[in-house]
Amino acid sequence: MEKKLSLFPLNLIVYPGEDLNLHIFEPRYRQLINECLEEEKTFGIPTFINNKMPGYGTEMHVTTLHKRYPDGRMDIKTKGIAIFRLINFENPVTDKLYAGGDVELIESGDGFSAHSVALLERLKRLYNLLQLENNYSISTENLSYKVAHKVGLSIEQEYELLTVSSEAERQLFLIQHIDNVMPVVSDMERTKQRIRMNGHFKNLDPLNF
Repeated sequence: MEKKLSLFPLNLIVYPGEDLNLHIFEPRYRQLINECLEEEKTFGIPTFINNKMPGYGTEMHVTTLHKRYPDGRMDIKTKGIAIFRLINFENPVTDKLYAGGDVELIESGDGFSAHSVALLERLKRLYNLLQLENNYSISTENLSYKVAHKVGLSIEQEYELLTVSSEAERQLFLIQHIDNVMPVVSDMERTKQRIRMNGHFKNLDPLNF
């Protein structure tokens, strides 16, 4: 499905279902958000990384105008709706201050996967090492989107995940990533333990030569 969207490029990744708070201060984006509020329309955040827009982004809905300042600035709450692929980019849109373009909305598939158990097991081990709370369960829909920002992915990896339409493939991507980082995190934990033990009496096992 294709549609036109007002566009607000940002150097970040937003996933469907994710809440994002934004402080709006530039005149072009004040105009964009005011139109979204007045006309109850959505806008798009195409990802901008490495000084370019590689093509994918997220359609956003303004859920709350949290605060409007006397000078026109705004604090807003938004939520990700769907992923899109950018077809063309117009900057600025005719008679507007902001950019826009045609996008192709990417259909979302099944939000659950048989890999959830394996992913949750790895999350549990990782979060135990990091002493973080883990509130995810096998019933969490689109689990990959919920945890993507919380497993140490780079922005390039987060973008790669954004381009994957299958929940099963996204979960396999995260499983592989956690498998790669676990040895590093474990080694850091052992280093912290050694630092804590410095200066303490140690019980050493006898060595047989």
